[in-house]
Amino acid sequence: MLRGFKDVPRAVWLLAAGVFVNAVVSFTFVFVFLYLTGPRGLPVTGAGLATGLGGVGLVAGNFTGGWYGDRFGHRRVLLAASALGGLVLMAFPLLPTPLLFGALPLAQYASGVVRAANSALVAVTVPEGSRRLAYAVVRSASNGGFAIGPPLGALVATGISYDWLFVADGLGTLFFALWTARAVPARGAPRSAAARDGGPGRGGLWSQLRARPGVLLLLGAILVVDLVYRQQYSAFPVFLADHGFDARVFGFAVALNGAVVLLLEMPAAVALRAHPPLRVIGAGLLLVGAGYAMLMLGAGVAGAVAMMLLLSVGEILYKTTATAYVADRAPEHAVGRFQSLYAGVSVSGVVLGPPLGGALYDAAPGLLWPLCALLAGGAGAAVLYASAQGDRPGRRAGAVRAAPVPEARAATGT
Repeated sequence: MLRGFKDVPRAVWLLAAGVFVNAVVSFTFVFVFLYLTGPRGLPVTGAGLATGLGGVGLVAGNFTGGWYGDRFGHRRVLLAASALGGLVLMAFPLLPTPLLFGALPLAQYASGVVRAANSALVAVTVPEGSRRLAYAVVRSASNGGFAIGPPLGALVATGISYDWLFVADGLGTLFFALWTARAVPARGAPRSAAARDGGPGRGGLWSQLRARPGVLLLLGAILVVDLVYRQQYSAFPVFLADHGFDARVFGFAVALNGAVVLLLEMPAAVALRAHPPLRVIGAGLLLVGAGYAMLMLGAGVAGAVAMMLLLSVGEILYKTTATAYVADRAPEHAVGRFQSLYAGVSVSGVVLGPPLGGALYDAAPGLLWPLCALLAGGAGAAVLYASAQGDRPGRRAGAVRAAPVPEARAATGT
């Protein structure tokens, strides 16, 4: 299977190694609510406000990280944001509780910037045609680290102190900055003519998106699906509890999701690399909808397992492929901005999903899962329709191709 990844540059494997180590110690987001309501003594509403502000910071960082990278260099921005995030996390134990309401969104903002810059770095390091495999490598490394991190974090929190969670996370983030500085070259991969084709002139972001209707459609579909996808962490556990199942069933379902993604992400990327990207993405979105449709049959262990299996396979199909699709369609001067748009949309459900899903579940619990299935299925059908129509982004009549610009100056920086 690894032979299928021979075209993935060494720099990506090294970057993935750093992502893995950082993911292992990035366990504060799992325990931050317990930390705020426990050692810090905040009420549930106060902890909810703080974590909500953190979610806003995360989404904002994803939306803006690529913009910084296009201007200052993605590698440079990743280093700066990692250093900022690491130092803020390490300072958590020393800060008075009121300051955490500012420190948490700042740390999450830096994390979002790192995520967008990391994605853009892969795009400018890997030549077109190999990006699906490259993103699969990085995502697998991240999922592998997250599979280890929460149990390890629980041992640290219960055996030593919650404070050490933030110290370890901060040190891991600083390590990632130093590792990236050594592992990722300043020069990027040469880009194809299709990728350099920015339409008439360089233009603004909106004109570039209009020249790529497939990207615009995809961003809308991912916005809808992420609202649905995030219900597995909010309304789904409440649904199980309301039907008499304890937290062990939910924990098993989440662990199953991680295991399936970790085992199948890279083989799926190899097997499907020659398939049209929008077709693969559309199929993945349909599977997400099918997963939530399983809950319409009632609550139970079998239904929860079936739902999570479908959701996991859908995630494998759409997440890596969509990230690579946006990278392949980006004009040379806006790689970071395209990645930021996708990164921000792909985590929008962190902020919007819980309140919208929770409100609907409280008002009409029987409507939530049919609506989730309908929304994800509709998004998948729209993407499949675009694939059938033949997406040719950036190939409008009369489009003028931009001249090549060295990646070291145009995208990555030093």
